[in-house]
Order: sequence, then structure tokens, then C-alpha cells
Amino acid sequence: MRGLAMIKTHEREKLINAIVFFAKNTEHCGKIKLIKLLYLLDFEHFRQTGHSVTGMEYHAWKMGPVPTDLFEEWEALEPDLAAAIDIKSERVIDYVRERAVPKREFSSEHFTRRELRIMQELAARFHDDLLQPMINVTHAEKSPWAKIWDNGRGKHQQVPYALAVADDDPHRDAILEAAADYAGMMAALGSAR
Repeated sequence: MRGLAMIKTHEREKLINAIVFFAKNTEHCGKIKLIKLLYLLDFEHFRQTGHSVTGMEYHAWKMGPVPTDLFEEWEALEPDLAAAIDIKSERVIDYVRERAVPKREFSSEHFTRRELRIMQELAARFHDDLLQPMINVTHAEKSPWAKIWDNGRGKHQQVPYALAVADDDPHRDAILEAAADYAGMMAALGSAR
């Protein structure tokens, strides 16, 4: 169990630092924008490598793909996340944005160069954007979320990472094989006690 606990701790550190990174490097970084950035990070990294960055599971909600554990935690942050960010409520026209405000510096030590590059690309692409440009990407017709959501028929179902890899991707088989290997390793670590 020790190996799996170490991986879960590593993923948690990556999640917290990704939140700090996006909060520092984008404007208007409220809960929904942050959730969409994390989804794009995880699914793009999976598309390239066969595993996500944060290890979170995303579910198909009407508003888009949602990491339900983080969404629920947002109401009462765990001590490690509370030490990294504050949540500030901001009135924005007809709603209140719950903006993430970093309390500590971003630490890149847990990330690969590829993960950092994807984070930087996403922060640059969506730096000043409000939600609509991100919704256009996460809700696109053939996006993983849209394939599961299916006009509400897939409500609250898990969005499989494998949907990030296009059927015609020339590396699809290798990526999905890497994903299966990673899942097998995680299962073996989970059962080793």
C-alpha cells in the first residue's frame, strides 16, 4: 500500500500546484475556469502519454466535465489545499465568481517538462478568457465530455480518458497500451500490502 500512497500523494501535490499555477498565470480564475483548465490539462496529457496529470476522475455534468471530488472539496478545502490557496468571492454582473488566490509559490518539482509545457500553453491560450472560449472547447461536438453527456443521457457518468485519443490517431494503440500498463501498475500497487 505504501507505493500507492506515495503515488496518490504525488498526484495530490501535482493537483495543488496545478491549481496554484493556473491561479497565478490566468485572469478570472474562478472555480469553473479552473475545473476546465484542469480537465484540458489532464485529457491533453492523457492524449499524448496514456495517463493524466492529477489522477482525478471527471464526470459528465450539464455544465461540462467536472472532477466531483475537487468540486465537493471546494466547499471545505482540505488543509493542504487551504494552505496553498484562498477562495475569494467576487461579484460579476449576475453571479458570484469563487476565485482561487494563491497563498504560496508554484513548485515545478513534481512535473515533467511535457506537463509544464501543456500547463504553460493552456495558461497562454486562455489567459484573459472568461468561460465561453473554454466551453467551446470542452463542450465541442466530438469532445470526450460530449460523447458521454449525449444530450443528458450520460448525466453524471464518468468521462473515460481513453476518449481523448482519436480513433484515427496513428499512436492510439500505443497510447492505450501505455494507459493499460499504468492502470495495471496502479492496481498492483493497490493490492500489494
